[in-house]
Amino acid sequence: MNMNLTNISSPFSLFCDSEYARWRTSKLKNYPDRVQKLQIEVGSGGLSAENLLIISDRLVKTNILFYRLTESVSDINSWVLGLANQLNLHSIDGNLCAGNDAISEISTGGSGAATEYIPYTNKPLSWHTDGYYNMPSEQVRAILMHCVRPAEKGGENAFLDHELAYILLRDESPRFIQALMESDVFRIPANVQNGVVIRPEYSGPVFSVNDDGSLHMRFSARAKNIVWKDDLTTRNAVDFLLNLLAGKSPYILRYRLNANEGIISNNILHNRTAFQEVEAREQRRLLLRARFHDRISINQ
Repeated sequence: MNMNLTNISSPFSLFCDSEYARWRTSKLKNYPDRVQKLQIEVGSGGLSAENLLIISDRLVKTNILFYRLTESVSDINSWVLGLANQLNLHSIDGNLCAGNDAISEISTGGSGAATEYIPYTNKPLSWHTDGYYNMPSEQVRAILMHCVRPAEKGGENAFLDHELAYILLRDESPRFIQALMESDVFRIPANVQNGVVIRPEYSGPVFSVNDDGSLHMRFSARAKNIVWKDDLTTRNAVDFLLNLLAGKSPYILRYRLNANEGIISNNILHNRTAFQEVEAREQRRLLLRARFHDRISINQ
């Protein structure tokens, strides 16, 4: 939810420039410039105490961490859910294409509802945060993605911490932030299939502040089925963000997940390039994705 930022001390309040300046300086200081600085190794037993300390430290800085599973496990879905439990992620986000355990298998060649959505094809996936179309009570604040098999060629992801996007927008113009925090700036039309409303129309902000004071972002660069508020400041803010995402910012991290690698993230901005597949379905690219309404927290 969006907190009332007029009467509290928060770096995300436009009324607290000094608080913002302190947070900004800390955020940008020694910001990692490559994925290798954000990688850890994880065993079949899950996250060690050392892992948890590293994750806690790194997520404050970058909101994302990359891991490599060093041992084989018999049930990878259960292992991913066990990882989530260690990160205090309990409210899993179900969706039309998820399995009974609410984990989605991101792969091509499926059937049913999955064939209608871009993530389940080999097409490029534009910049977005997961669940940008979800209702306020079901916002996606964390994601785990685990690569079972990479594509034969392509399928690279790019990542940008949404807190850095906030900084770059606010530094350009605080009015951009004001516009993107409006409750009607970003509208998602209803999802209607065969005359049945699967999801109602929903308008909401791009940036909002969670109850714990952390920053949340919902965004999609898709031109289809996205309706932006029609005013000059909003148009300029969106254009600035799109140009940032299309550019070569040193804050954008690019990486192609290998087999047994994955990400732990507070749902930052990300995209995916197109990829090529082999004919055999059992050898095609397969990612497991679990999305949560919780934000990652580590018990110290």
